[in-house]
Amino acid sequence: MNIDELYQTIILDHYREKHHSGLRDGYDAEVHHVNPSCGDELTLRVHVDGDTITDISYEGEGCSISQASTSVMTDLLIGGSTGHALELHDEFLEMMQSQGRIEPDEDRFEDAIAFAGVSKFPARVKCALLGWSALRDATLQATAKEN
Repeated sequence: MNIDELYQTIILDHYREKHHSGLRDGYDAEVHHVNPSCGDELTLRVHVDGDTITDISYEGEGCSISQASTSVMTDLLIGGSTGHALELHDEFLEMMQSQGRIEPDEDRFEDAIAFAGVSKFPARVKCALLGWSALRDATLQATAKEN
């Protein structure tokens, strides 16, 4: 199996078995994002305790890339700090806008590395970023409430 096939398998696995899917109560912020170019939609909730993201839940409709990217993102960020989440958002955004020129750190990105190939297809970049953008907005709203 070559690397592209492995990445495709990761994306399809997360699309079929969406981690943390289904909106849960006990959240500090909820946002709804839409990708106008393809119609993907996502409602995302985040719960923050101090500086720690204790839960992310979501409900969405859309392509395999938007759904899988959100699933991978939740695995990466639940249990981590809000600062780490915002840093990783910025790094993921940079990778997605690189058109394949940035090779991400696998230790840092884990399964999210599978989306590096998506960055070569500008029409699909917004799909991969949908959940990440929603998480950024929800995290900023949740932390603003605490201050």
